[in-house]
Amino acid sequence: MTIKIASFNANSIRARLSIIIEWLVSTSTEILCVQETKVQDGDFPEEAFEEIGYHCGFKGQKSYNGVALISKFPLENLSSGFDRKGEDEGARLMTARINNINILNVYIPQGFAPETEKFQYKLTWLERLLEYLNNNFTREDPLILLGDFNIAPENIDVYDPEKLSGSVGFHPDEQKGLQKIRDWGFVDVFRKHEKREKQYTFFDYRIPNGVKRNMGWRIDHIWATEVIAEKSVNSYIDLKPRLKDKPSDHTCIIAEFDVEW
Repeated sequence: MTIKIASFNANSIRARLSIIIEWLVSTSTEILCVQETKVQDGDFPEEAFEEIGYHCGFKGQKSYNGVALISKFPLENLSSGFDRKGEDEGARLMTARINNINILNVYIPQGFAPETEKFQYKLTWLERLLEYLNNNFTREDPLILLGDFNIAPENIDVYDPEKLSGSVGFHPDEQKGLQKIRDWGFVDVFRKHEKREKQYTFFDYRIPNGVKRNMGWRIDHIWATEVIAEKSVNSYIDLKPRLKDKPSDHTCIIAEFDVEW
């Protein structure tokens, strides 16, 4: 059975609800991890997803952050936060087990600017994510780590690497932190299947006609441990959600896996 697993920074799930629902139905995607839902749990539009046959797990807060897991399959061992109780960065990290595959949905801090405390917080967050992996998983586990990493790993992942070098999202310190997580035992599933340049998931609202000019960043990712990465058969970016009226500044990244469920 081939299943689709996707990631999307919605930049407000309620504002982008119609886009998400239409996309899920038209693509038959089984599992969608959402970041930056920007909604308190009591206001999460759970019924809209249940009506089209999806289970939901979510942890949010008012106006910013927030993660959600939307799945055709039941969510087992659902937890949020580094403490798995939702009290420590719960609106940035969510874990569930779906048919024997562990799904880890993350919204890594943006960092604001390299000289700020927020950037140091981002670096510390990456260290804590590595610690979380060490405490809860092994590299032999079937584990998919995906979400908005807010980091472009390589020159190929930004539209102008020379101009953007050293800026937040494309800074060597955060790239080193992210590489440590990858070295823990992950395969970049997108790059396993797609070697072309100019493949981006984020287009800044402030750049006029940024999508049409393809001035973007690949900061949304799908990684997997080898035991599940070897079952991947395709990965790609779908620009259609970014071209809708009133879109998020991100679009969807998808990976397909052949698994026995």
